[in-house]
Amino acid sequence: MSGGGLLVAGTTSDAGKSVVTAGICRWLVRQGVKVAPFKAQNMSLNSFVTREGAEIGRAQAMQAQACRVEPTALMNPVLLKPGGERSSQVVLMGRPVGEMSARGYHGGRQEQLLGTVLDCLERLRGTYDAVICEGAGSPAEINLRRTDIVNMGIARNAGLPVLVVGDIDRGGVFASFFGTVALLSSEDQKLVAGFLVNKFRGDVSLLEPGLEMLHGLTGRRTYGVLPFQHGLGIDEEDGLRVSLRGTVRESQVAAPVGEDVLRVAVCAVPLMSNFTDVDALAAEPGVVVRFVDRPEELADADLVVVPGTRGTVRALEWLRERGLADALRRRAAEGRPVLGICGGFQVLGEHIEDDVESRRGQVDGLGVLPVRVRFAREKTLTRPVGEALGETVEGYEIHHGVAEVLGGEAFLDGCRVGQTWGTHWHGSLESDAFRRAFLREVARAAGRRFVPAPDTSFAALREEQLDRLGDLIEQHADTDALWRLIESGAPTGLPFIPPGAPA
Repeated sequence: MSGGGLLVAGTTSDAGKSVVTAGICRWLVRQGVKVAPFKAQNMSLNSFVTREGAEIGRAQAMQAQACRVEPTALMNPVLLKPGGERSSQVVLMGRPVGEMSARGYHGGRQEQLLGTVLDCLERLRGTYDAVICEGAGSPAEINLRRTDIVNMGIARNAGLPVLVVGDIDRGGVFASFFGTVALLSSEDQKLVAGFLVNKFRGDVSLLEPGLEMLHGLTGRRTYGVLPFQHGLGIDEEDGLRVSLRGTVRESQVAAPVGEDVLRVAVCAVPLMSNFTDVDALAAEPGVVVRFVDRPEELADADLVVVPGTRGTVRALEWLRERGLADALRRRAAEGRPVLGICGGFQVLGEHIEDDVESRRGQVDGLGVLPVRVRFAREKTLTRPVGEALGETVEGYEIHHGVAEVLGGEAFLDGCRVGQTWGTHWHGSLESDAFRRAFLREVARAAGRRFVPAPDTSFAALREEQLDRLGDLIEQHADTDALWRLIESGAPTGLPFIPPGAPA
């Protein structure tokens, strides 16, 4: 017999679906429920490698952690990794199967994948007491409904009740809730059980008349009002959603242990991937992380990070166009710390031979590390363990570029020359002892009297954040009603709201 299920949809992208899904998962697992997350199709440059070597969305890996289970490819069978405005790499069951235009994908390929995603969902429901599914964008994208496999398409085929999340901080949440339901077909509307308000500020009693009116208009109740909370610090899915200039990554409020803070500047390269790598730095008291796109913003940085990217050659061109390439070369020559991760490591090398990603052939790199990179068609997907700076390090690799290291001092899979470091390993900074050792090196080279906190545990901080999400659901949602939805499905007799979906 299949376990229960729920689809968490949203009125818009970034309504809070990922966070709400994780919160429901953590609340359920604390009640002793065996639960798993699921997202049929994810579009994201933030990805993760499972223990079986499959690439999935980082948000689903975070949700699996909320469930206290090991993430697998079943939890995110289709991952789309944008490579430009109109095309994406399609990752199916954790393995890349090719590049495809949006027109090509929605023109037929997506429908072909419905059987695969339904099979994955059914396998999870056969193993777990409950599966909490996350939608994508809005279920009322009427131009995409025919080929939909992630919102109402999967809800209809799997008989899942749907909870619609709306971000009230944006304004217009009542219209968004009503309009979402009213643009669905009568069959789809039967599965939309109700609403969840996210990011509310103020006195809930002032909101209640509106919720009652919404119930009167739609026949659907609101299952909770979640308050706005700063600093949740949970992995994001679709990239930075605000202007990168001056953006500061959420950091610990605690004062530095030493006399100085440490300033980290992250080059906001195009198609930036796995920028979550710097979250472990931002978790350190006294470390300030910001994203930058101008050379003058590197001047006062103690460490510059060149992060991963889905477009290495494009990132190189961007760095040169903005004058950041010259600034990075100067830093390297002056012995000021620079860390390149994955694509960022590749751009620091001597040259790149790319007939796969950009198809630009041989391109000169920045030449600050003795490394030559050749792009292979097969993608490297591994979970390596090693040692650096006398400490054990764990990470994960997601890249087509194969690096030939021709000199320097060994550093994980890459190398170090002076204070310029390069590696393909994502997630290495989450290893606490290594991160502290690395920051001590950076502080020494930068002349800062910065001291890493001796007891910062990134894993423990992540657990605390997930518990905060569980608390949000437990304290501000009608959990009894939520469990009835998960166990028994959408209520019967929900009214149809005209006009419904266009023919």
